[in-house]
Order: sequence, then structure tokens, then C-alpha cells
Amino acid sequence: MAEGTVSKFIDHHYRHFNAAVIKDASLAYRKHIADGGRMLVTLAGAMSTAELGLSLAEMIRKDKVHAISCTGANLEEDVYNLVAHDHYRRIPEYRHLTAKDEQKLLKDHLNRVTDTCIPEHEAMRRIEGVIMELWKRDDQEGKRRFPHEYFFEVLQKGLLKKYYQIDPKDSWMMAAAEKNLPMVVPGWEDSTLGNMFAAACIQKTVSSPQIMKSGVEYMISFAEWYQKTQKTPLGFFQIGGGIAGDFPICVVPMLHQDLKKPGVPLWSYFCQISDSTTSYGSYSGAVPNEKITWGKLGSDTPRFVIESDATIVAPLMFAYVLGQ
Repeated sequence: MAEGTVSKFIDHHYRHFNAAVIKDASLAYRKHIADGGRMLVTLAGAMSTAELGLSLAEMIRKDKVHAISCTGANLEEDVYNLVAHDHYRRIPEYRHLTAKDEQKLLKDHLNRVTDTCIPEHEAMRRIEGVIMELWKRDDQEGKRRFPHEYFFEVLQKGLLKKYYQIDPKDSWMMAAAEKNLPMVVPGWEDSTLGNMFAAACIQKTVSSPQIMKSGVEYMISFAEWYQKTQKTPLGFFQIGGGIAGDFPICVVPMLHQDLKKPGVPLWSYFCQISDSTTSYGSYSGAVPNEKITWGKLGSDTPRFVIESDATIVAPLMFAYVLGQ
């Protein structure tokens, strides 16, 4: 693989501690793909608001990512950025905000995520209006779909195209929609659109919440995908912790232990980027070895933990995998 400036920099400087793990995990990621493997990427935290699409979209387009598990927030926030980027407000001095400063942001309909404020009207309400029509249509027709499928339809049909404020190639959701990438969004209800959907059901704008397929159905669908794909090695690249990672990794022990499926392979690569340190009872801070006892990873599975800020580490690793 041709090596670009970033890759050469990592090769020369990243020799020890967390830096060395970044290089080792990136090399193992490359090898996994080169050997014919596929990779699931999981997104927790606020990675879409951090504009991870700038690097993740290219990973999807270049077939370095083959499935995604993400929170409802990451699902929608990449599209918020696509249609409302110019209305976002960055607050570099966010650590010094007073309660009154925060109240002022609320009054201005700016919802803060660390140093970045998401504009309610231009982002959330704009998307709500378009997706609400799709919900009502499916409600009337008796159709049931997954949350991500509504976003795919919006992007595939260009229903929000007139509002785009960034280059669509920098949207990972656009790249995923173009490839119709396999996705799971566990706990989607814990998102702004999830709240809006609940409100629509309460108000009877949508007659029943049953049009939205559930987390259990996501697991059933994901189990089917895993079994169809299991002839190729399947890797697990986890950004952050939480349900986005905990949910899909459990598909293997479920297939083994609950469905008694013979010959189901374990995940063949594992890497987690997290600043959650190992502590009592912390799933997000659990080291990969613990996953061996749950039948998720094997003793010979390449395993990496990078204890650092994913907004710094993930783009570097993606650049290395791409040879940039």
C-alpha cells in the first residue's frame, strides 16, 4: 500500500504507549481487510457532531467499513450537520460558561454538545418535518421499518438536498445510504427524533408506535447478517462505549448459547478507543480479555485498547488504514 504523509508520520513517531497501540491496531485493521475480512464500526458519544464523517465517509466508500452500529444521536447528528452546518455555533471557551450563559443558549435554541451548539430550528425541526411525513405515510399504509431506513430514504431521494451546507462526501450517513450499509441503532428512542416520534404517537399524529421496528428486531436482523457474513472474518472496531458497542458484540454468544448454533465464529479483531478507564462494573472501561469469558472474543483474537480521545485517534487510524 502506498503510504501518505499521515501514515509515514505515524510509522516514524508512534512507537510507545498509546501511540504504539494506535499503530499496532491500525496495522492489524489493514491486515484484517487485506485477508478478506469485514469490519463493523460502532459509534457512541457525539462523534457525528465532532464531524467524524470527514474521515469515516471515505472509509465506507473505500470498503474499509462494512456495517455500523450507532446511537440514535449519531444517526441523526450527521444529517443535522449536513443540512445546518452554517448555523452551528462553536464555543471554544465552553469550560467557563456560567449557568446564565447556558440559559442564554437555551433561549437562542442552541443545544450544546461540549464546544458545539446544534441549532434547533435549522437542524432538528427541519429534519422532523420531512421524516414526519414518512412516518405518517407508513402509518397509513401499515408499513414497518427501522429508524435508519427513514434516514436512508431521505438521503437516497434527496428530500433535504436543497438544505445541504457541506459537501455530501463528508457525510458518513450519505456514504452509508449510497451503499445501503447494514446498520443497527440500539436504543434509538434515546434520541431527539426518538423523542419526536414518541410525541407524535402521544398526539396521535402517528396512530401507533408499531410502525417503528424495535431493538429486539434489530438484534434478529443483525443475527441474520452475522450468519450470512460469517464465512469471512468479522472485526469489531468500537469508538466509545455504551449501547452502540455492547449491543452488537452480544450477537455471537446469543447465537452460540441461546440458539445453539454450531460453528459460529467469534469476532476476529477487536479495537476500542475510549477514555473510560477500567473500573468496578464499568462496561465501557472493561478490557477486551473480559469479553473472552462471555464468548465474544477468543484468546487468539487480536485485541487493542487505546485510552485516548476518539476525536483525535479515530481520524488518525482511518487515515492510516486508507494509506493517507
